[in-house]
Order: sequence, then structure tokens, then C-alpha cells
Amino acid sequence: MLPLRLSVLTQVRHFPNLLTLANLFCGCCALVFTFAGDPVIAAWFTLGSFLFDYGDGMMARALGVSSPLGQELDSLADVVSFGVVPGAMMYQLLTGGDAISAFAGAEGIGRSVNLIGFPAFILSAFSGLRLARFNLDTRQTTYFIGLSTPACTVFVLGLTLAAHHNVFGAADFIHNTWLLYMLVAVLSWLLNSEIPMFGMKVKQFDLRSNRFNLLFLGLFIMLVFLLKELALSAIILIYIVLSLFLKNKIVAA
Repeated sequence: MLPLRLSVLTQVRHFPNLLTLANLFCGCCALVFTFAGDPVIAAWFTLGSFLFDYGDGMMARALGVSSPLGQELDSLADVVSFGVVPGAMMYQLLTGGDAISAFAGAEGIGRSVNLIGFPAFILSAFSGLRLARFNLDTRQTTYFIGLSTPACTVFVLGLTLAAHHNVFGAADFIHNTWLLYMLVAVLSWLLNSEIPMFGMKVKQFDLRSNRFNLLFLGLFIMLVFLLKELALSAIILIYIVLSLFLKNKIVAA
């Protein structure tokens, strides 16, 4: 019985890694649908990535398992789901989903390539840098230092869906090239800044430790009724502003 029990425990400890791989799978699917010009389905797969990203950490804590493999795998999955995917969404916003190519007629290059959108992937590069730094930073246990890659992805996703559905007629404004270039620069800086920001992960299932998360959830639901898809970007903007004003309290908590 003892060898059997040890075998079961050995298998169970890999369950969090399976959830991490599911996060990566959803991220790849979101990437495909983003480039296919279907941000709604991409958003559903991105939601899957969020759920699996939260789930793997919660399961690892519940099982009391942790490993260098799991940590590295988590960051590799996040590079795709919360690094490459928002970069691809920014690319689509910059190009307007256009299939006009800067290399039209060039052999081996499809008509979906547009140089105007290439700076979008600066955001992906700085997301990768942020994730690498996070693995080496021992300070980020109860709060984040700099904007987290999932939060950045939520902000970009909100703009993408709002432009797709032309919420409040804002599509033309959102597609403004210089606005998007500025957002790429600001988000890339925020990802790797030294600004303390609220940690939003669920570590315990009790009201007291999750009151901030529940407050934000309630605020987000209210914003959905007021701003529709733009609520995703608005809630992250509020999160950033609150973190800036309450940074001393965040560190002291």
C-alpha cells in the first residue's frame, strides 16, 4: 500500500503543471483567433488562460507542492498568454485588422504583414523581461512591483473588444496610431517599474483576506453596466491609480 500511496502522491504533485499547460494551450488558441480577426473568441480563450493561471497556483498551495520546474513552466506559459497575446492584440489595433501588406507580392510573405503594427511586440518583449525579473525578485510575495502581465493583458483586451464592437463610437479613437504607440511605451514601462501594486491572488478562502479583491470585483461589475467592454481597461486604470496613491500602504501591509 505504501508504494501505491507514494505513486499517487507523485502523480498528484504534477496536477498544477497540467493546469499551467492548459494556460499555455489557451494562450496559443487566443493568439490564433486574434490574428484571425475574432477578438471575442480570443477573449474567451484569454479568460481560460486567467483561470488556469490562478488555478495552478491555488492547487499548488492546496497540495503543498512547489518546484523549480513549475515556476519556470508558469513563466513560459505566461510569456505566451500574457505577453505575446496582448502584443498581437495591439498589432491588430494598430493595423486595424488590415490585410494590406508592406511586402505585397514578396515571396513567402503573406498579405497580413504590416510594418506599422510591429512596435506592438515591444510590449511582448517587455512582458518577457517582467516575467524573468519576477522569477528573480524575492520581494513580490504579497504584492507586485510593477504592473503584472495579466493586468496588462486585461487592459489591452478591453481596448480590443471596445474597438471591435465600436463601444460609444470609440473605435476610431482607439485605432489612433500614436495613441497606441504611447500605450505600448507606457505599459512597457509600467511592467518593469518599481511601483508597488496590489496583489490580487486568492491565497485563503475567507472574507477578510479577500475584501480588496471582492471590492474590485463589485466595482468591475458596476463598470460593465456603465462602460461595457471598456470596463476591462477602466478597472485596470483604476487599479494603477490606486496603487500609485496607496503605494506606502501596500508595502507596509
